[in-house]
Amino acid sequence: MTATIIGCAEAPYTRHPRAGATTHTFLRDAFARALRDARVAPSDVDGLAVSSFSLAPDHAIDLAWRLGLSLNWLSQDTNGGASGVNMLGQAVSAIEGGDASVVVVLAGDALGPEGVARLQAGYNRATRDHLAPLAHGGPNSLFAMLTQRQMHARGLERSDYGHVAIAQRAWAAGNPGAVYRAPLSMEEYLSAPLVADPLRLYDCVPPVAGADALVLAHPDRSPRGRAPVRVRALRRSFNHDNQAGDGLETGLAHLSADLWARAGARPEDVDLACIYDDYPAMVLAQAADLGLVPGGDLPAFARRELGERRFPVNTSGGMLSAGQAGAAGGLHGVVEGVRQLQHRAGERQVKGARLAAVSGYGMVLYRYGAAAAAAILERAE
Repeated sequence: MTATIIGCAEAPYTRHPRAGATTHTFLRDAFARALRDARVAPSDVDGLAVSSFSLAPDHAIDLAWRLGLSLNWLSQDTNGGASGVNMLGQAVSAIEGGDASVVVVLAGDALGPEGVARLQAGYNRATRDHLAPLAHGGPNSLFAMLTQRQMHARGLERSDYGHVAIAQRAWAAGNPGAVYRAPLSMEEYLSAPLVADPLRLYDCVPPVAGADALVLAHPDRSPRGRAPVRVRALRRSFNHDNQAGDGLETGLAHLSADLWARAGARPEDVDLACIYDDYPAMVLAQAADLGLVPGGDLPAFARRELGERRFPVNTSGGMLSAGQAGAAGGLHGVVEGVRQLQHRAGERQVKGARLAAVSGYGMVLYRYGAAAAAAILERAE
């Protein structure tokens, strides 16, 4: 075992950045915080992976220069919600292949309302040329239609999605970094303003500014008294159905069996899951695809496992309560999984957590995400 996660950090999420704060300052702050957390000097870093929607006109090499880094390995990921897990896999390969010894994985954005609108309108050629001219309302409208399909196909009710949002808000109460921490009731959830039928306010991820970071290195470099976290298995899927399916099944369904086989574990072995959660429907879809839903019964999973908090999912509050800092959303769940496995999650700590499933999902084309990735993380002692 030569590659483990030895540290992690966030540049605190906020809906209202201070004057002068930019994507670069959030990425810089997350980078510095992660190095302090891992007790690693900047001069020790010889590998960097970056994901950001608003880094341009700079690139990863420009950011490395601005951070004062001289590197042996550099990567820039553009896979949206799947980028965090994807970069984690790249970093592990870089260390185990001898290309780098200390790698920082970094993601973040400070887009602001206008930046979010521009990003959504010009996300790719499919969106720019065929969806934006329709004034389609961005991803909310696309995932509203997907949620409608999921409700009819899986026998879900509006309140079932409420259990996702409400449970995550309850977890967020123990996360000082979550933007929204006040309790959320089912009545508040169901009566919230309509966004795109059936989606209401609390179904839609709130955009924030912020950044996340991981530090990977040999386990011997882990701070004294702290267990490093290793990747037992990691798999990725890109364009699994070429947008020909109904979107109810993600690429995770096609890699799940291999993921668990490589991990030498079963879904029932994990202590928690951190699932990319831009919409509640996608939490349920990914959980099912990863085999985390007993018997594939989504309504029962939502009502019992999530609604009664029997199974910990998105213990940071997820993006639905902590916020989505652009590309940092793909790394947010990985950072939370690491904190839980290192037993440093404070009030929200899952007792004795040793094994976690994390996933990423994103890169919407015409209708739904085309990129998915998942990893099984383990506390290494």
